[in-house]
Amino acid sequence: MKPLFEKVAIIGVGLIGGSLGMALGSRGLAGTIIGVNSNPVSLQLALEAEAIHEGALELEIAVSDADLVVIATPVGLTVDFIRRIVPFIKPGCIVTDVGSTKAEIVREAQKMMPPGTFFVGGHPMTGSEITGVRGADRYLFENAVYILTPAADTPRAAIKKVRKLVDSLGAKVIEIDPEEHDLMVAAVSHLPHFIAATLVNTVGEIQKDHEGLLMLAAGGFRDTTRVASGSPLMWKDICLTNKDNILKVLHKFREVLDETCQMIEKCDDQGLEGSLDKARELRKNIPSKMRGYLPSAYEVVVTVPDRPGVIAVMAGFLGDVGVNINDIEILRVREGEGGTIRLAFGTEEEQDKAVKVLGQNGINVKKR
Repeated sequence: MKPLFEKVAIIGVGLIGGSLGMALGSRGLAGTIIGVNSNPVSLQLALEAEAIHEGALELEIAVSDADLVVIATPVGLTVDFIRRIVPFIKPGCIVTDVGSTKAEIVREAQKMMPPGTFFVGGHPMTGSEITGVRGADRYLFENAVYILTPAADTPRAAIKKVRKLVDSLGAKVIEIDPEEHDLMVAAVSHLPHFIAATLVNTVGEIQKDHEGLLMLAAGGFRDTTRVASGSPLMWKDICLTNKDNILKVLHKFREVLDETCQMIEKCDDQGLEGSLDKARELRKNIPSKMRGYLPSAYEVVVTVPDRPGVIAVMAGFLGDVGVNINDIEILRVREGEGGTIRLAFGTEEEQDKAVKVLGQNGINVKKR
């Protein structure tokens, strides 16, 4: 089968760039995948992980003659990299990115792209707690929302080609205006992160006068604040490139929080119950099968051979050591080749135990 793109250059072979390279290579979507990174060690790791076919330290070498260039750097660097590659890309080249904010990037890209080349903004809403290429996973995009934010004048043919690529990764494609995208992700992604971080910092302040407070923080607190474990560098860039929208939703959150404070001060039991019930009902509308920035539980991904009973055998290994599987999802199966399965557990301890026991029994397993 002819690849969708003969030559793909990925600038930044960390978690997202490395996962994308793995996915493109394993599905035959790219003829040659060249990774660009300023760190030779990262390039070597990407080569060993089969995330790329070749590594390059120089942009010009990597992007010359590329049919697709993917900028998978921190979002604060994306515009600069677009500026640096435009002198070297060929006519017909498509450039995309994986940044978490889009309006500024798309606006600047439209100013810089040479005639006959195309920019299609992208935002895969997925991730892992394991950063860098060591956390790369060719199934990272399976069942994840992958947003495309083309400009109004982007040719439909270029958009369709990127859509086809994303579809082939197993992701769910959504096409949104860049400005609308930034407001929406500010509400459902950026706001939760800053609330979680503020919540942890607040408890940290209280703990100064109440030593050992965090020792009482059980599963509910840990789960509520889990997104606060994301990269500070990444989230700083997200905040600064989507400042107005984040401030808008933070102000709205403060309004709703003030209303809650007033109900508590007034002992308004009906108001409180109504507010909590409204939240419970609204939460039911959140899709349960879609993946986001961080896994929804303590997860591992296992690669198993294509033979009857293999899942039962694996469950038996875990059952023998008292590990309970909370959720299981078959990510990909190819007859005769085997498949990849996602297992979710309730605690980090169970996750660690699963990695250990499955590995001891010869099963290819890693944390997600």
